[in-house]
Amino acid sequence: MSSAMFGDETRKARIRAWYDTFRDALQVPVTDRDVETSFGRTHVLVAGPPDAPPLVCVHGALASSAHVLPELGHLVDRYRVYAVDVIGQSVMSADRRLPVDDASYGTWLGEVCDGLGLDRFALMGVSWGGFVAMRMLQVAPDRVSALVLMVPAGMVAGSAWRGFVEVGWPMLRYRLSPTPERLKALLAPLFTDPGAQWGAYFGDAVRSYRMDMRVPPLLTPDMLAPYTGPALVFGAGEDLSFPGSALVARARELFPRAETVLLEGSRHCPPMDEHFRATTADRIHAFLRGASVAASQNAPALGRGAEIS
Repeated sequence: MSSAMFGDETRKARIRAWYDTFRDALQVPVTDRDVETSFGRTHVLVAGPPDAPPLVCVHGALASSAHVLPELGHLVDRYRVYAVDVIGQSVMSADRRLPVDDASYGTWLGEVCDGLGLDRFALMGVSWGGFVAMRMLQVAPDRVSALVLMVPAGMVAGSAWRGFVEVGWPMLRYRLSPTPERLKALLAPLFTDPGAQWGAYFGDAVRSYRMDMRVPPLLTPDMLAPYTGPALVFGAGEDLSFPGSALVARARELFPRAETVLLEGSRHCPPMDEHFRATTADRIHAFLRGASVAASQNAPALGRGAEIS
């Protein structure tokens, strides 16, 4: 049987096994949910206290809910986290890729949140997931109480030539003839510090997925104008795909209430150590708590969920 994302069931099974590996390593209890949408079935991992404020999290390309949950640090202790497996990007959701040149991904995410019973929530998007999150702002801006974007696609673009030379060519060479040296060359410009497990997974991922070469279009202030809420945007200083300095400058143009953080020395994939997770979670929590306090003072009727503490 053919697969839109993988080409064949053997490759798909390989990535499903990796998903199970990452899920089994989670240090927090999780619940699996399946939500039916007009675009196809969507899987969600749910974690955190049931009475905590809702935080919807959208992972990056070639990843999954089980990959992104560990990177949230102690946010999982303070929020009811809904880690959504992106349709067309995760082995756990429907094997169908949606258009990137319209708001289909935003409509899909809105339907997922409908199925989860979420009316209003904080929204976090990582890389490709940041693009999906911003598409959500186009279709349902009033449902998002606060926005967090980590190295998001759809804001700025790096040099196409550098991207090909430093990422595209090493990826092609590794796909054709994988060796440890070629994997190291592939990981170096993308990951600040991948670790053994992420490195091995990514090597299998680039050889298993049918690479989605579509570039998410850059969104404009007019597209995102319906969203007037607060935004926290992280850029990575050494990001080839979305150069950090340009990204944080662009964030201030797109979101009038933007707060920005430039991760100096970080490549597209930031560090995956406990110190980085803890400090980043602290920064996000402070932002979300401030957004919650402001909302309760200025528009009490919009508040939903428990008090953030």
